[in-house]
Amino acid sequence: MRLRALLDTDALGLRLLGGDDELDRTVRGVMTTDLRDPSRYLSGGELVLTGLAWRRDAADSEPFVRILSAAGVAALAAGEAELGAVPEDLVEACVRHRLPLFAVHESVAFATITEHVVRQVSGERAGDLAAVVDRHRRLMTSGPAGGGPDVVLDLLGSDLDLRAWVLSPAGRAIAGSNSTGPDLPAAVCARLAAEHLSATRAGRRAPHRVTIDTTTYSVFGIRTGGRSTAPGARDVRETVLSDWLLAVEADAGDWPEERLDLLQGVTQLISVERDRRDAARTVRRRLAQEVLELVQTGAAPAEIAARLRVAAPVLLPGLGAAPHWQVVVARVEWAGGEIEGGPVAQSLLEEILVDPLSSGPEPSDRIAVAHTGDEAIALVPLPAVAAEHDGSEQGLIADSLLAAVRNPLSAGLADDGRLTIGVSAAVHSAEGLRGALEEARHARRVAAARTGSVCAAGHQELASHVLLLPFVPDDVRRAFTARLLDPLRDYDRKHRAELIPTLEAFLDCDGSWTRCAARLHLHVNTLRYRVGRIEQLTNRDLARLEDKLDFFLALRMS
Repeated sequence: MRLRALLDTDALGLRLLGGDDELDRTVRGVMTTDLRDPSRYLSGGELVLTGLAWRRDAADSEPFVRILSAAGVAALAAGEAELGAVPEDLVEACVRHRLPLFAVHESVAFATITEHVVRQVSGERAGDLAAVVDRHRRLMTSGPAGGGPDVVLDLLGSDLDLRAWVLSPAGRAIAGSNSTGPDLPAAVCARLAAEHLSATRAGRRAPHRVTIDTTTYSVFGIRTGGRSTAPGARDVRETVLSDWLLAVEADAGDWPEERLDLLQGVTQLISVERDRRDAARTVRRRLAQEVLELVQTGAAPAEIAARLRVAAPVLLPGLGAAPHWQVVVARVEWAGGEIEGGPVAQSLLEEILVDPLSSGPEPSDRIAVAHTGDEAIALVPLPAVAAEHDGSEQGLIADSLLAAVRNPLSAGLADDGRLTIGVSAAVHSAEGLRGALEEARHARRVAAARTGSVCAAGHQELASHVLLLPFVPDDVRRAFTARLLDPLRDYDRKHRAELIPTLEAFLDCDGSWTRCAARLHLHVNTLRYRVGRIEQLTNRDLARLEDKLDFFLALRMS
């Protein structure tokens, strides 16, 4: 579409400030940004929308406009809602670089312009099929009751006979059309997410085709935050674990370009809804940041308690104060360390802490997550119903958080990323939050010492001496296990005596001869002979508690 057509659309509230002789430029997409340098997200031909948050003084306008011009941007539109009239220095910079500049009236949302451009561009490519996007635009802009991802999925079902679902990267169902019939089973959602993440990490171009049993699905990525769809515009690891995906029950391999273009337009419309959801999380994220800064700087409990009283009604609307709180710490680390994992960890916690059986885009309203560096910290309130019993036994359990999401997230992390999570016990006062934060961080370090790309540990485990083992230096671990177990391993290799399995079973049976013999299908006398050989080779006595504990630790550390 042409810039002139945008200017002629009164509903968009655009006012031309410069570039009258450039209005025949073609617009191929739209991007919203407040970055000082958005060049890596630009592929050319975009209408760039900005709220001017990047501008601190007049000197900032020239480099910003120069970057847009060099990237081949079609035009710039500056909003008047936040800072008022567009600054004259920006107008002058656009004139120098022959970049058309529009002012966006404060009453017009960027989402309205985005939806209009996507609809028009898709319409030019897809012809009559763009009626789906047009109808969705009208329903989305009619108010909360008519908007949301479900609406466009209903239209895909009714107009194009396509069954479709929006999924999170962890495989949770965000939306599905009312006409798609039964919900997708959780196992199918997880499989689709895992296959999509694997294909994305491998650099394969979407849509990704996945066949489960006899049904073929095509999966499209839903990119948000004004990101360019140009391949290679951004390191995939920064977004792969936070972007939603659109799964369509169809084989897109034989689709014409017009239908593929339309589905790409649909993903952009859904991304608008995702951006709205993320904007709504801003308050909760800020509350978490404020509380955690107070906790980490040693603020007085009364000051922390006051912030918690502010946070509780936001996170538990209508339920009053939260009698108990839990802290969850997550860390995402990538090989090489050049990518900050904190934003990804934040997005993942906001997803993982949702009940895996819940659906819809907004079940995380009761979770506040802050991030710094590679670490994200969640402040999770427990409503009164969960606090009527002993708080330490209620709330989130580390292992259960990962049960439904381990496979998809492992696929997204591939072989160069790790996610580790630690969960604190519940605390009932501001005084306990600092201890809960340290407990969650220690549990996360325990999880990090385990093998696997997705690991979690909780407060319930911290009472066990076994969790001290990961913090023993490697050389000490090797020396200790070699001194106790190497004689047995050598003997087993030479004689096939199975002394190591016998030792493990004997300790697991608490030294019970009859139970251990039954488990190993041995006569008790044979078992006594093997245990005697173990004691002879190691100069230890398995009747002594200290020697039993040493063997137990050596086996765990090996």
